[in-house]
Amino acid sequence: MSKSMKTWLAAALLTGLAIVHTAGAAETSRLDEVLKSGKLRVCMTGDYKPFTYFKTDNTFEGMDVDLAQSLAKALGVEAQFVKTTWSTLMEDFLAKCDMAMGGVSVTLDRQKKVSFAVSHMLDGKAAIARCTDTQKFQSLAQIDRPTTRAIFNPGGTNERFARANFKQAQLVLHPDNVTIFQQIVDGKADIMVTDASETLWQAKQHPELCPVNPDKPLQFAEKAFMLPRADVAFKEYVDAWMHMLKATGDYDRIFNKWLH
Repeated sequence: MSKSMKTWLAAALLTGLAIVHTAGAAETSRLDEVLKSGKLRVCMTGDYKPFTYFKTDNTFEGMDVDLAQSLAKALGVEAQFVKTTWSTLMEDFLAKCDMAMGGVSVTLDRQKKVSFAVSHMLDGKAAIARCTDTQKFQSLAQIDRPTTRAIFNPGGTNERFARANFKQAQLVLHPDNVTIFQQIVDGKADIMVTDASETLWQAKQHPELCPVNPDKPLQFAEKAFMLPRADVAFKEYVDAWMHMLKATGDYDRIFNKWLH
């Protein structure tokens, strides 16, 4: 056999091994890892009611907590919650978790690094203010005035929206998303733009506050669960579970428990 033929066969063999290796790698899925470990690790911030809230007893509660437990039950594993922050959500998800839940919005920036399950909830940005002031804040133009103190929490879509849309308003950064609405009640800020679903929830907790046109959001958004990128098997399982959850009415029961 000639030297050139030997070189060609060696190259072909290496190519074949690479193809086999790639095919084998493609067959592995986070779904298999979750089933093998017996745990579904879910990253969530714990500061975004009604989706997720970290209680003083070091446990989580909320709509997405119930959904995570439902998914874990369907998988036959235990839901294990990992506390994170909006600023470190992506980093913690990639390093420590199988999913990220808790009112996570689908964004193109996030889509560069992760995948998302099928969207299970339409949402969008809406304002919340003291009920006596809502008529002053009916549009972005009315909000974005030098006299307006617009408060937001760091690291997530609320901060990005505020910085992108408010050029004249006074921007007020508040680090704690749990107490941020009390700042408006106490007169330390005038308005916050967050997800319409959260404005409805917070208005129930703070009678002094009212959502501003939550049925006509200032920006379109969808809620979905963050998943590893390019993991078709895991995504297909989560999507199928959500489809069945909605078909049986179990999703509506969980939704109504927290949002109605």
